[in-house]
Amino acid sequence: MKQESLFVKSDEHQLHVRHIYQQEGGTPILMLHGTIENGKIFYTQSGKGLACYLAKQGFDVYVPDLRGKGLSIPTLHETTEHGQHEMIVADIPSLVKFVAEKTGKPMHVICHSWGGVVFCSSFARFPDLHSHVLKLVCFGTKRSVYRKTFNKFWKVDVLFNRIAPFLAKRKGFIDAVKLKFGADNETSRFLKECTYWVKINPWHDPVDQFEYGNAANSIEWPDTWHLTGVNDDLLGHIDDVKAFVEETNPAAKVSLLSKQAGNLKDYDHIDILTDANAVQDHFPELVSWLNK
Repeated sequence: MKQESLFVKSDEHQLHVRHIYQQEGGTPILMLHGTIENGKIFYTQSGKGLACYLAKQGFDVYVPDLRGKGLSIPTLHETTEHGQHEMIVADIPSLVKFVAEKTGKPMHVICHSWGGVVFCSSFARFPDLHSHVLKLVCFGTKRSVYRKTFNKFWKVDVLFNRIAPFLAKRKGFIDAVKLKFGADNETSRFLKECTYWVKINPWHDPVDQFEYGNAANSIEWPDTWHLTGVNDDLLGHIDDVKAFVEETNPAAKVSLLSKQAGNLKDYDHIDILTDANAVQDHFPELVSWLNK
């Protein structure tokens, strides 16, 4: 298996893309990470993770770091002003175009958490992306958090919606790595735009008011599979996942991974991708579904 770093231009940014493959010519897969993380949620240099597993099955895998994340250039600093709007209107179209032009083939798209929200937003907004996407897979993807629990109040309402934006406003970005509650950092504007949707507001763009909900209801979605873990009680709770499914593609397949459902363990928001059991558990089933 081979790994190489490529770079894709998006506005003034150079997006780092980890290209992972066993051999040339396989069906391409674009994998998009979520909030306060980067592409390494999908791979390690030693060959672990879903991206590496898929490459070993013959897929041609591309794992980007969205702007300001991972090895993308430039990194976040005090004057960084972009938010999720730029990811939706610039980064994702640039990445899809790059993979399509490099491989000459349509691709599968696999997302984790908020990566699924920004991808679905871009897909709904830009019809020229549709012909490039074969199937869509989302792990733990929700847009709004509807549940009312103490855990939600403390971690979402207080920490994410109030404290994090306050800290980010002082520095220009939230240093989640230094504060030890994330694998990567986020800009102040990203937090503001993301929080707007998490708070159960309409699915329209807080920057230019584009109506994603209306657009999503007027297009044909690719075959879609949403997976989440029974122990994901906040960031990808099954009820919130289903609510996002209703906003996008109500015909999508939805799976709750748990011992009760026959899985090897009760998965949560992160180990649904990183646990060693996944290689014998839902990863093979995912490959079968992609190859149908």
